[in-house]
Amino acid sequence: MAGAYDNRDGWIWMDGTLVPWRDATVHVLTHALHYASAVFEGERCYNGKIFKGHEHSLRLIKSGELLDMEVPYSAEEIDAAKDAMLKANGWTDAYVRAIAWRGSGEDMGVSARRNPVRLAVAGWEWGNYYGDAKMKGAKLDIAKWKRPSPETIPSEAKAAGLYMICTMSKHQAEAKGCSDAMMMDYRGYVAEATGANIFFVKDGEVHTPLADCFLNGLTRQTVIGMLEDKQIKVHQRHILPGELESFEQCWLTGTAAEVTPVGQIGDYNFEVGELTRDIAQSYEKLVRA
Repeated sequence: MAGAYDNRDGWIWMDGTLVPWRDATVHVLTHALHYASAVFEGERCYNGKIFKGHEHSLRLIKSGELLDMEVPYSAEEIDAAKDAMLKANGWTDAYVRAIAWRGSGEDMGVSARRNPVRLAVAGWEWGNYYGDAKMKGAKLDIAKWKRPSPETIPSEAKAAGLYMICTMSKHQAEAKGCSDAMMMDYRGYVAEATGANIFFVKDGEVHTPLADCFLNGLTRQTVIGMLEDKQIKVHQRHILPGELESFEQCWLTGTAAEVTPVGQIGDYNFEVGELTRDIAQSYEKLVRA
């Protein structure tokens, strides 16, 4: 599938029914378009099964609650919607995007309690998020924007508005020839990439930033569990930028990124080492099991 995302053949599940792709539209006065009142999930379907699909549905509902926005479907109903969308399009391997948002209604201001909360599930066939970086290692810029304090945003929610600085940071990184950018948090600690969590290796042990002001990704949690099963020590802690020089390997995790090696962050270089390759291969086997 190629071309603009609003002009394709296929089906999108929307508010309880499957609609032709090009008809899945919203009004310009949709509240979410003006005030970012939207939450979403990114998922991957492998061999006809969405990896951790139910966990993603539960997180979508939780994200809505954190934004004071009740998603009007149960996790089981969202699971069924995703399956229906995939079946209608004839896909067994695809990326899945579920999104809930405040629609247009009687309110058009900051408050929108009288507006309906809507839900849609779309998908598309998508390869490696970082292209050939899966083999040779991604090149990352260091973003000027920082992940904010959880006192200022609902950091546990996968909310549309929280990605604004991620888009800006990724654009700036791409302009420098990089695949992505690594972001610090409001205290100056290493946080994450614009849409993926980050891991480092030193002396056979793994270090990853403590997820106390950014999304604790489902892929992140899966990879930590895999490492622990392999009897590899995992340190979830605050990491200072100056420590980057001492790390030997690095990788990113996320539904879109899967497990992607990192070869460079700013002036720091990393090898695509044995542990990185092993965890990437183990993750690939797990999701396709």
